[in-house]
Amino acid sequence: MLVHPWDAPHDDAEWQDWLAAHDFGQLAVNGPAGEPPFVQPLHFAYDPAAGDAVTHLARPNPLWAALEADPTVVLSVVDDYVFVPGPWQAPPGAPPEHGTPTSFYAAVQLRCTAHVVDDAAAKADLLARQLGHFQPEGGSARPTVGEAPYGRLLSGIRGIRLEVTGVRAKFKYAAHRPDETQDRIAAGLAARGGPRDAAAHAHLSRRRGHDAPGHRPAPPART
Repeated sequence: MLVHPWDAPHDDAEWQDWLAAHDFGQLAVNGPAGEPPFVQPLHFAYDPAAGDAVTHLARPNPLWAALEADPTVVLSVVDDYVFVPGPWQAPPGAPPEHGTPTSFYAAVQLRCTAHVVDDAAAKADLLARQLGHFQPEGGSARPTVGEAPYGRLLSGIRGIRLEVTGVRAKFKYAAHRPDETQDRIAAGLAARGGPRDAAAHAHLSRRRGHDAPGHRPAPPART
């Protein structure tokens, strides 16, 4: 993923805060020689303090052999994406039809070493961590080995702990465009009011102050 300086996160907190609220992504696992990668959509729980994310999949999932053969994987999350019409992006003083259409989006890619979790008690703890993230209000029994309702189901899944070894993050929201152009884009997003337009508008507005002339954004975050 190409990350221009103006699209880079300002600090680790920017992408970590975004990832905390965007916890569904795609796990890319190298396929066998000559085969394309496996790409598995999934929910996950990321903990920046621990430097890892946890998830689980059904035991019959076809990616296990590939994951065990090569545990270096990428967890990719993309959201808050919108299409930006060309006229919105026209430079100041230029005809609207000279503007270039583009896409806005936020993306985080976690390079990880995957650790498969098969111990029943460890799987129960992993599931409890996921429940704590997605369902903090409670309402479900704690997964416990040998106890209803989930104990008997533990054998049907395998857990995955993703140890994060590197991060690439990007917030592509016209930070390098002149104020006049950014104002036009913001007005267009607000008026259109389509899916994710409000989120894109919020990103554009939030990042404008940081990316004023003379400010040098941080490079893509690494952990």
